[in-house]
Amino acid sequence: MKKLAFAAIGGAALGLVVTTQVAGPLLAQEAEQDRTIYEQLDLFGDIFERIRSDYVEEVDEQKLIEAAINGMLTSLDPHSSYLSPDDAEKMRVQTRGEFGGLGIEVTQEEGWVKVVSPMDGTPAALAGIQTGDFITHVNGESLMGLTLDEAVEMMRGPVGSEITLTIVRQGEDDAPAEPFDVSLVRDTIKLQAVRARTEGDTVVLRVTTFNEQTFPNLSEGLAQQVEAAGGMDHVNGIVLDLRNNPGGLLDQAIAVSDAFLPEGEIVSTRGRHPEDGERYNATAGDLAQGKPMVVLINSGSASASEIVAGALQDHDRAVVVGTQSFGKGSVQTVMPLAGDGAMRLTTARYYTPSGRSIQALGISPDIIVQQPPAPRRPRPRPPRRRPRTPR
Repeated sequence: MKKLAFAAIGGAALGLVVTTQVAGPLLAQEAEQDRTIYEQLDLFGDIFERIRSDYVEEVDEQKLIEAAINGMLTSLDPHSSYLSPDDAEKMRVQTRGEFGGLGIEVTQEEGWVKVVSPMDGTPAALAGIQTGDFITHVNGESLMGLTLDEAVEMMRGPVGSEITLTIVRQGEDDAPAEPFDVSLVRDTIKLQAVRARTEGDTVVLRVTTFNEQTFPNLSEGLAQQVEAAGGMDHVNGIVLDLRNNPGGLLDQAIAVSDAFLPEGEIVSTRGRHPEDGERYNATAGDLAQGKPMVVLINSGSASASEIVAGALQDHDRAVVVGTQSFGKGSVQTVMPLAGDGAMRLTTARYYTPSGRSIQALGISPDIIVQQPPAPRRPRPRPPRRRPRTPR
């Protein structure tokens, strides 16, 4: 017993020594990391003071701080950013379905602004701008080196004002393409989230965006078309057209998916920590009453569109037709900040019911159907370049 007790005591003592030996360096490492962080913050404060006191021109302190915050966020990915009070309000207006602009959804790729999709009936769509186009200049000013928000800000302006975009479009067989200019007039963008029509005995639901009006518009439009057809018995199937739909609100994507799924998972999100993950499930009922469905997608279908297409595909509720979708499967959370501004931060990624990641991969159609090429613009004007001025 004494030997046993001794062994136990010895083991406990050894455990204490090992714990101390391991914990000591860890605590020291954490202390060193904290010290380094505070040193970097001191460095930031020093740089801020030097800019404020010694820069050749007087600077706006608030704008300087906002630029530093935005730089920190945009270094993470193209979708994280700081929203000034004005930008935060514009975002809230846009999700309600009406705003001023060109009607174009963009992202950033290797420093250039890339078109995700033009929105139906907007100046961008009417001017022939296409998914995959690169916007290199605005009114002759290069966008290279700007953040996505800065580039978007250059494209904003009063309704009725003219803007010239320089476009580079990939040629056939990936051949180098010559840039050309497109002139547009900014307009008030009134997005009709869903347009419903009947072709033969098939109801076609064209969903252009996922804003606050999407699910109400979809359910109302479907009901009207079914009633006009004489009831669901006279409807052969449903086509859900998500082509060139850049996405939008997560809750609307879930609601649209739920409209056609009687049960099962719709989408899951996975964040940095396991407890951050969420699963969204369908509730009983199917607005289409089990009628066959086809979902149309293309490279301009992104985010919320991919959630819907992926959910209906994984549950064998619809046949997905078209081309590979865009592949934007990250979740941005908008967090209100003091002073009416906000922070848009990527906090999670989307996964379809089968566990597929949407990010960068997109949704692969069950049946590949290429879209016919858009007609070429006649005699594109050569791009204008403003001379650089010394800074």
